[in-house]
Amino acid sequence: MLARARRRMERLPDMRPGAVSPVYRTEPQERRRQAWFLNQAVELLPGDSWNPPNLLKALLDIELKLGRVRSPAVGRFGPRVIDADLLLYGNERSSCAECLLPHPRMVRRAFALVPLLDIAPDICIDGVRAATWLACLNYRVERNRIFQ
Repeated sequence: MLARARRRMERLPDMRPGAVSPVYRTEPQERRRQAWFLNQAVELLPGDSWNPPNLLKALLDIELKLGRVRSPAVGRFGPRVIDADLLLYGNERSSCAECLLPHPRMVRRAFALVPLLDIAPDICIDGVRAATWLACLNYRVERNRIFQ
């Protein structure tokens, strides 16, 4: 599913693919009693026709086309076939409820920061290096697995 989602992202109009992290198996957060997730960071290089809200809409559309179901029965942190989050959009900030940037929970999640640092080791989030945010977390990486 990650490869299928990535191919669809890379085929968006006026979009160039960038770096891609390895795939990590990660412990579920919030709702612990479920299967582990697969996580990967993908860099997209959008052209001038893109902005954060329309990129997020395109990502949600890709999720839907790949079978993602959003419903109260599944719940917010429940199992899903794909979850494409927009973590950052350059240095842009947004407090719009539909498109918060930077992603509000990413600095508390090793499963977001570890793969992000694989593709952008010097990246900053809110003026702080992502590696500094990661160092504040209680986590460990074993081969391709992230425990937190």
